[in-house]
Amino acid sequence: MCRSTPLRRTPVAGVGLALAAVVALTACGQASAGAAASPTPSAAGASPYVEPGAGDGAPHHDENNAYRRPGTMSAAHAEDAEREADRLRPVLKRLWEERKWHPSAVRAELLRLGYEEERVAQDGERLGGSLTVRELFSRYEDGRYVTDEGALVALRVHEDACVTGVVQEAAYGVRAGGPYPETGCFEPPYGH
Repeated sequence: MCRSTPLRRTPVAGVGLALAAVVALTACGQASAGAAASPTPSAAGASPYVEPGAGDGAPHHDENNAYRRPGTMSAAHAEDAEREADRLRPVLKRLWEERKWHPSAVRAELLRLGYEEERVAQDGERLGGSLTVRELFSRYEDGRYVTDEGALVALRVHEDACVTGVVQEAAYGVRAGGPYPETGCFEPPYGH
């Protein structure tokens, strides 16, 4: 069960990568379980080791991208996550319209809804709270790392259910989904 907010766009050039992150964040889809392919004869020139359904035809595609597949939510927890997404959506929309997308501004508004910031020990153990607001992931461009203005939002609703959102100049979006194996509620960036 996945429902996403349509992207709201402004006529801003040069935000392709940031917008791609938003599209990925608000996309609804399920990755196939992807059983390993057996080495059987194939069409001339095609690798016999490509997994079925591998989008780019790369061997071990599903295995190499397992860290990018969210976990499955139970039906009851998915409903809870959708309810929380419905609470966040109008706040992020308003912040986007007001052009307030700095993480500190977004965090302050979401804490007013009664959420508590998530606390994590140095060893990664979660100590309480459910809300994390951070800057956008950086990307490598022209020999340096660049971070666009904006905020990523993660709300842990249950162990198997999250709400994620983004607000930046180009767009905003909110979706419910399961957590990722290595990064919790945040979708991991490419380049693992």
